[in-house]
Amino acid sequence: MKTEWQKHIEAEIKESIAVKSELLKACLPDINRAIHQLLTTIKNGGKILLCGNGGSAADAQHIAAEMVIRLTSSNDRPAIAALALTTDTSILTAGANDYGFEFVFSRQIEALGKREDTLIAISTSGNSNNVIEAVNMAHEKGLYVIGLLGGDGGKLKKLVDLPLVIPSKTTARIQECHIMIGHILCDILERELFNKNV
Repeated sequence: MKTEWQKHIEAEIKESIAVKSELLKACLPDINRAIHQLLTTIKNGGKILLCGNGGSAADAQHIAAEMVIRLTSSNDRPAIAALALTTDTSILTAGANDYGFEFVFSRQIEALGKREDTLIAISTSGNSNNVIEAVNMAHEKGLYVIGLLGGDGGKLKKLVDLPLVIPSKTTARIQECHIMIGHILCDILERELFNKNV
């Protein structure tokens, strides 16, 4: 007989599988478009900027690390230009103190963003104020914006150029899908830019 914990574990895993199945049906063409955009960005000498809060900040850093270092250990390839805007504590605290927390990412995009760049804006709700301000500044600077979102996409769904909306309202399931998409993006960038036989 299954314990209550085992039942809960089974339900969580089954829910994760179900959300990923829905993601495959709902987002495959848009994930493909995101890959083409990132390939264009790198080939044109641009960089990939990423931002988010909490677990989404961790995802931004995780994805940036895979791009700069590598995803596949067998592919000793050149670095891909990527930067998480969540890591510099001096900039984050100065920005929050002097201008307000909603501007901690937009200020960095104002300083570092170029027309050739792409921003990956991550928000499970689609309503994070500092991510919204980041998207607004990105458009002002001429960047293309990909949104990794969840639920109904929130306010960001209409603000980004390409919304990838995870079909779930559960934060954990949304984050699981965001990092899976991040791994897929990194994997195909590595294959297309450096070694198609990885």
